[in-house]
Amino acid sequence: MPALWIAHVTVTDAEAYGKYAELAGPAIAKHGGYFIARGGRFVQLEGQERPRNVVARFPSVEAAVDCYNSDDYQQALSHARDASERELMVVEINE
Repeated sequence: MPALWIAHVTVTDAEAYGKYAELAGPAIAKHGGYFIARGGRFVQLEGQERPRNVVARFPSVEAAVDCYNSDDYQQALSHARDASERELMVVEINE
């Protein structure tokens, strides 16, 4: 079943986070993922608001987790760790 990769982000260092974004996109695509929402308008109804929200669709939960654990994505993530506060989850889609 397909899955969604959902990230809620507060960027604290735009330059470093830009490097993350530059590298993360190709890593996500390499694992069959593609963005369906990235930094667009949102309405926070509950919980902690983060100004940047990203949703990518993957072929499966396993593909999304494999992407996260891949060398390519981990290299990208090294630029985001000290440049943002974020939550990331993978959720299976019930189609």
